[in-house]
Amino acid sequence: MKTSTTLPHVLLAVVVLIVSARGASKESAAAAEAQQRTATVALITNAEGAHISAYLASLAGSRDVSGVVVADPSGRQAAAARTALGARFIAAYESAEALFAEHRPELALVSLEPGLAPAAIERALDAGCHVLAEKPAVLSAERFHALARKAEAKGLHLMLALANRSRPEIRFAREWIAKGNLGRVYGVEVHLIADQTRLGRPGYGENWYAQKSRAGGGHLIWLGIHWVDLAMFVTGSDITHVAGFVANVGGKPFDVEDSATLSLRFGNGSLGTLTSGYYLDKGYHSHFKVWGSQGWLEINLHGGETPVRYYTTAEPDPVVRSFVNDQPDGGYSPFVADGVRASLGLGPPPITTAESERVLRTLFAAYRAAESGRAQAIP
Repeated sequence: MKTSTTLPHVLLAVVVLIVSARGASKESAAAAEAQQRTATVALITNAEGAHISAYLASLAGSRDVSGVVVADPSGRQAAAARTALGARFIAAYESAEALFAEHRPELALVSLEPGLAPAAIERALDAGCHVLAEKPAVLSAERFHALARKAEAKGLHLMLALANRSRPEIRFAREWIAKGNLGRVYGVEVHLIADQTRLGRPGYGENWYAQKSRAGGGHLIWLGIHWVDLAMFVTGSDITHVAGFVANVGGKPFDVEDSATLSLRFGNGSLGTLTSGYYLDKGYHSHFKVWGSQGWLEINLHGGETPVRYYTTAEPDPVVRSFVNDQPDGGYSPFVADGVRASLGLGPPPITTAESERVLRTLFAAYRAAESGRAQAIP
């Protein structure tokens, strides 16, 4: 009797194991299939598209990219794409309309001046593509807001190319602060300084980024935007108010600023400052420092012998420590790779639509503050 009463239970257990194994096998197969999916990427640009060599290198090196189609009325960037992408290059078109008439890419990478980019972004969203756009992508916060609402309504990512987020030094700093090592954040000090020399090169003033009507601004919206974004990304707190000044201190015959200084108030109650300008003869100077109730953290990406130093009184015996990036590429490649994977549903976007909109609202509020002489709340 003992054997006869036990046998049904044994058979039931075997059946359960078989069913579970089949279920696990199906889940594993589904996961494997998802991992094997690759993306077709549309590169929408023109002769003046920014950072094209970096984008092409990123697409060529991404394991999740199967092919690239290019829209480029000049033909210049399409020629570069053929060389850089090899077998991954699919075709080139003279317009985004012609491209989307024949292809449905998972991701559109848009690198156009801010006056032209919104129309291309809208076409890509209408075609069901996630979008990664070269900053600043628009001439007003209101224009980006409309694009963001369309992206969200369609369940699509609209990501600004703020690639410094993917640097290991920045990731480390964000995670270290998020763990509470700094305690309550008290203050932030950042600067990003580039060379004034470039402004004197022949033909520089003919470029879109030297004309306010085409770029929306100068150094602040072209380069300073990275550090404004990082101030929020690393601390985990949005900027809520901004005041400041912009000026053309070098005297070059352009109507965009080569210098900006901002005062910032964050949602966590802390205060910060930003200096953004073309001052050097060559290269870059950059600095990011944040203080809190339990210590401080400092990032020097350009020229610092120790890129990241940090200190916390949360340790029993506090000492200054350091983090050094040992990865060869911390720029566009990991950022673009994350954008591609997000378009395939394989991971989160490197920057969300809301975060992209927030940094642009902050920049355009800064210009209003400089023009009016009054601090501006970020809507």
